[in-house]
Amino acid sequence: MTAAERSARTEEADALCARAYADAGCPESRVALVAIGGYGRAELAPYSDLDVLLVLDDEVEAGEWAGQVWYPLWDSGARLDHAVRTFSEVIEQASADLRVMLGLLDLRHLAGDPNLTLRLRTTVLAQWRRDARGRLPELRTLAHKRGDLLGPLAHAAIPDLKESAGGLRDATVLRALVASWLVDVPHVALETARTGLLDLRDVLHQVAGRATDRVVPEYWPDIAASWSGHADEVAAQQHARALGRRIQHLSRLTWRRAEETLARSPGSAPRRPKLQPVAPGVAVSRGEVVLDTGARLSDPLLLLRAAAEAAERDLLLSPATVARLVREGAPLPTPWPAEARELFVRLLAAGRGLEGVWETLDETDAIATFLPEWERIRLLPHASAVHRFTVDRHLVECCIEAAALIRTVSRPDLLVVAALLHDIGKGGLVEHSVAGEPVAREIAARIGFEPADVEVIGQLVRWHLLLPEVATTRDPDDPATAASITAKVEDPMVLELLGVLTEADARATSEKAWTRWRAGLIRTVHARATALLAAGEAPPAATSPTLPVPDSVRAQPGTVSVEVEQTPDGAQVTVIARDRVGLLADAAAMLALQRVSVRAARVWTEDGYAFSVWQVADEHLDAAVLRQRLEGIVSGRINAGGRLSRPVEVKLEPTVAVRGGASASATVIEVRTEDRPGVIYTVCRALAALDITVDSAHVATLGPQAVDVFYVREEAAATLSDERAALAAHAIRDALMATVK
Repeated sequence: MTAAERSARTEEADALCARAYADAGCPESRVALVAIGGYGRAELAPYSDLDVLLVLDDEVEAGEWAGQVWYPLWDSGARLDHAVRTFSEVIEQASADLRVMLGLLDLRHLAGDPNLTLRLRTTVLAQWRRDARGRLPELRTLAHKRGDLLGPLAHAAIPDLKESAGGLRDATVLRALVASWLVDVPHVALETARTGLLDLRDVLHQVAGRATDRVVPEYWPDIAASWSGHADEVAAQQHARALGRRIQHLSRLTWRRAEETLARSPGSAPRRPKLQPVAPGVAVSRGEVVLDTGARLSDPLLLLRAAAEAAERDLLLSPATVARLVREGAPLPTPWPAEARELFVRLLAAGRGLEGVWETLDETDAIATFLPEWERIRLLPHASAVHRFTVDRHLVECCIEAAALIRTVSRPDLLVVAALLHDIGKGGLVEHSVAGEPVAREIAARIGFEPADVEVIGQLVRWHLLLPEVATTRDPDDPATAASITAKVEDPMVLELLGVLTEADARATSEKAWTRWRAGLIRTVHARATALLAAGEAPPAATSPTLPVPDSVRAQPGTVSVEVEQTPDGAQVTVIARDRVGLLADAAAMLALQRVSVRAARVWTEDGYAFSVWQVADEHLDAAVLRQRLEGIVSGRINAGGRLSRPVEVKLEPTVAVRGGASASATVIEVRTEDRPGVIYTVCRALAALDITVDSAHVATLGPQAVDVFYVREEAAATLSDERAALAAHAIRDALMATVK
């Protein structure tokens, strides 16, 4: 099926309409028969309706001919959608109903008075351009609701070529946006994708033998046989989905830019774009993440940095910027540096903002520059009908689901990377969890994970089906069921991550994959397997490093030592002083006020002295400046609390939990919250206000998530009572919530 065949069908229908108009004795002036909608665009599929409108000038009264014109069309067997309206009625309906307006934008003359048709078309276009600014919000809402209901054409299990997001309806909306003169769309890209979908719809009508836009799985083999250039049904599906993804991508870009246009005052001239730097080499301009002035293309981290910033801020990642980085940017070294790995984790853990950014990376072929293995599952349909998305979109959706669950695991970075890679082995003859394990290990090593972390990711990919398989095929009350899990997964951390990955995977699959019943079974077997592993021998306790106490600190009790040591990707800040309640809070405030990005920290006490070692992302820190700031905080000259307690917006509320039984000599409090300046200070200040000493702390920032574990005790070296532990947990949460909008 080609455009030439659609043109022939249209010419045949036009001739039929013209004869019907003449045979009915319709007037040659002040009356016109026009085609609207798809027929107006000359895009008739084999079983398309003929959308026609008989338009009368306002002073003309309809005669018998107005009813006679339809009979020849019905007798021909054509599917007819028709109406008779005066000129004013057409304009009024267009004003009242946005769908009518969209159909009229494509009206085309068929018979009668061409001057009336021209006047109607001119009036409709003028009205649309005059009112578009006020009507675009309604159009955007309609488009989004339709997409949410039917899903994306590129990834839905049963795509609708017309109504799915990225379908022909969206293409029509884009043409309407262009007609408004408020925003432009890349014409060649849109028309190429739109024409491809029209060709596919023609084939679908022939295969189905009726008018339909939904492609059910059994149609694909016949479609592949008739749609030129496709070796098999998988290739046909991938090509069709690529067309839908292109239109959806163009739609996403165009709507973002339209919203920026709507935000400007009517009639105001476009302002010169302003660049707001947000990261090294990266800036925001008009709601898009772009390269900053002076950005070094030799920086191999630019692409990931721009993508992470766009995803976390839920902004548009400029396709032009990405395309330039693909052409001219420096490749990442192997293995990746630590900052590249952290940026990748931030991108994957960004939540819903990942979706649009990943789509842009895919459309510009940028993913191939850092994850070439993605091509093996790109737009690959799932064999199982339970899946609502293609394999690649399912993996992105799994990352989004995992991002909402990262507070429940100790290593969110390993969780989101495993979420992205767990189905990377699909598309071959070998069971995908087996085939995917070595691929995931190779990718994890290239990304720069330590061998132990590579092992965890490999196991997660290998066993990501284990829990649902065991839970639904074995008796959860049988002790052998839990033993069958621990026989394969012997590491408690792997089992912890596996439980959350299983939930994220199921939620990303479909509602049927995570019903209350299935969730209950899986959680039961997971809990029993976890208890079985916990009954084994406990791992040895971590030991604190030994650091010398500076002479100045020994000589003067109030002196605090602050030293900075450069590291390959940042710096290490060491603070040593005599131990006291609140010292850790002051050190945390020192770094927070400098806007230093803390990656990790360790805190411990020894012989009456407190040691804290902070791993930070900043490379150019001055120890003397930090020391002066800390002295100002200790003396009260700097009001750290007032400057660090300003409320900020967060996506998830903080959680605080007392981990009973985690230590025999201290009470363990775990804090999870979105990473931002002042979190550690806020927690430590809340504990100091209760005269609770931090005996040791293990602080880590993984992507956007802060996971802070504090080992605390009373000043008399006693563990906290249940009442005091609960009081501390509530105080910490209240303090954190006070900094949340």
